[in-house]
Amino acid sequence: MVKYLAASLAALTAATPVMAQDHSKHVGHGDHQMSATPEEAPVTDHSIMDHSKMDHGGNKTKPIDDAKVDGSMDHSDHQIGKSMSSTPHMETGRIKAADAIWGADAMRASREALYAEHGNMQIFWFQGDRAEYRAREGEDGYLWDVQGYYGGDIDKFWFKSEGEGSFGEPIEDAEIQALYSRAIAPFFDLQAGIRQDLTGPTRTHAVIGIQGLAPYMFEIDAAAFLSEKGDLTARIEAEYDQRLTQKLILQPRAEANFSAQNIPELGIGAGIDDLELGLRLRYEIVPEFAPYIGAEQEWKIGNSRDFAIASGEDASVTNYVIGIRFWF
Repeated sequence: MVKYLAASLAALTAATPVMAQDHSKHVGHGDHQMSATPEEAPVTDHSIMDHSKMDHGGNKTKPIDDAKVDGSMDHSDHQIGKSMSSTPHMETGRIKAADAIWGADAMRASREALYAEHGNMQIFWFQGDRAEYRAREGEDGYLWDVQGYYGGDIDKFWFKSEGEGSFGEPIEDAEIQALYSRAIAPFFDLQAGIRQDLTGPTRTHAVIGIQGLAPYMFEIDAAAFLSEKGDLTARIEAEYDQRLTQKLILQPRAEANFSAQNIPELGIGAGIDDLELGLRLRYEIVPEFAPYIGAEQEWKIGNSRDFAIASGEDASVTNYVIGIRFWF
């Protein structure tokens, strides 16, 4: 009986026609050759197969050329990619690249909404750059140097105030500035407004200057002042933050004041009025709050030195400082 069933099965197999296999959708035939052993390999009628696309050059395989792949493949994705890459906006990566796909009219409402929600936001910022106690020969003193602004990315109202004095005596110098600030470069603002002196023979000055971040990360604040008396003066400040660790920062700072003429009643001489060089080391407990220690040297120069000596003041002063830098 077993021999009869085996013979019948063999006869049936021989009578069944071999179906032609379609290899047009396979990238290569390596998988079939590896997975089929001689005993397991199906019997195939090679007279029906199309070997025109097969690589008979040995084990080396050639990359598929899309232009030579059977026409039954769907190249619509390739065509979309080519059409998008050939669009000028897509090639240059402009911010308005979406206009090339959906059109400027369709994108206008979205762009305006994005600008209203995320651009030109009105922000208030305030910083105490220096608020310090100054130990020096003679009377110890104090100093404040604060600034801030309210406005958007381009236009701001900027305010500044600084002053100093000795404990137990009237304030020596104090001023406040109110400025309109306009961004003229990615890291620089042009500022114009007024400055009011609050001590001594008071003066009101017209102000024009620039403030920003110079190459190599130097913070610059430079301004010229023209008083109602016709006195022309100028000031430039520069500082640099050198991060020693994640929280420890060393800050060199320099300030110079200039005058176009002698102003005896203010003790200011023509040329360089005074020069200050300081070094402060601060520790950022948090970025918004950082105590510091340091030292600063002040010199009166030229005619200003003569005015200081004549009035009984020191022409050179060394200050040892301890203070707080903060912002919010």
